[in-house]
Amino acid sequence: MSDDRRLDVLRAIVEDYVLTHEPVGSRVLVERHALGVSPATIRNDMAALEEAGYIAQPHTSAGRIPTDKGYRLFVDRLSAVKPLSAPERKAISVFLEEAVDLDDVVDRAVRLLAQLTQQVAVVQYPSLRRSALRHVELVPVADDRLLVVIITETGRVEQRIVEVEGMDAERVVPELRARLNVHAAGRRLIDLAAPLEEMTAAFAPQDQPLVRQVVHVVEDTLAESTEERLVMAGTANLARTGTDFPGTIRPVLEALEENVVLLRLLTEMAEDSAGVAVRIGRENQHVGLTETSIVAAGYGADGEPLARIGALGPTRMDYAGTMASVRAVARYLSRILAG
Repeated sequence: MSDDRRLDVLRAIVEDYVLTHEPVGSRVLVERHALGVSPATIRNDMAALEEAGYIAQPHTSAGRIPTDKGYRLFVDRLSAVKPLSAPERKAISVFLEEAVDLDDVVDRAVRLLAQLTQQVAVVQYPSLRRSALRHVELVPVADDRLLVVIITETGRVEQRIVEVEGMDAERVVPELRARLNVHAAGRRLIDLAAPLEEMTAAFAPQDQPLVRQVVHVVEDTLAESTEERLVMAGTANLARTGTDFPGTIRPVLEALEENVVLLRLLTEMAEDSAGVAVRIGRENQHVGLTETSIVAAGYGADGEPLARIGALGPTRMDYAGTMASVRAVARYLSRILAG
């Protein structure tokens, strides 16, 4: 599609169809858009677009609607994702900064994105594997049990119980707590092995079994897949767009219930683009999502994405607006996590 005029025609068809949900004809394009050519020329352009697979005619008496291929070209040729207005950005900032902890941040972000896009919003919890440790607290809860509290730089908190029967925990714990935070704070899982081994070796031989138990709990917790958590909001928005799905929205709802499907999709989309990624229609491999589009972006701290946030809806989507909203919320999430 090197013909700029035909690209303008496609862009006009996409914009009108997204707005009206009605097939778009040449007369409507002439009336609504300053394309600078006659209806006959536009009809020729539409015929070329249809032959190339970018638009289709749902029935003989109708105008044209975009195909997945047409939406893809439209998205790829967006010259820029328009930024949100200053009041919109301020509202996002204030709303998210009022959160009291990570769970509250994620909950606010997913509800906000669903409201901004009028789509289904999904937010993945930050990865433990890629998060740096902020602090480890050790709290004796009984003579034979020790509570290990792990706090990451993203604000995520994990708690584990260690059995310490027969060990002199009361004497060892204060020193272990201090050394553990000196050696582990600010490091990620992949950077912990050598410092923690060095720390363990510094303890007396009789104290090392307890130290190793705590170290293993810290390492195992960070290596777990508990970060594979999703929060979702706005599923009711699908009812508003239910006519966009042929037959029924049941396959979409069933796919949304399978967290593993969405997590795999978000992971794949992270490989598509370092910025805002878009999957359209049958680009989604799961059968329940072939009539949907997903817009997603990474968020994290120190410039490294730790998780993904996205919006899912029908292929008849306001792509520019949805991409702007996803990008804006992801950026503010990153700022909050960076602290």
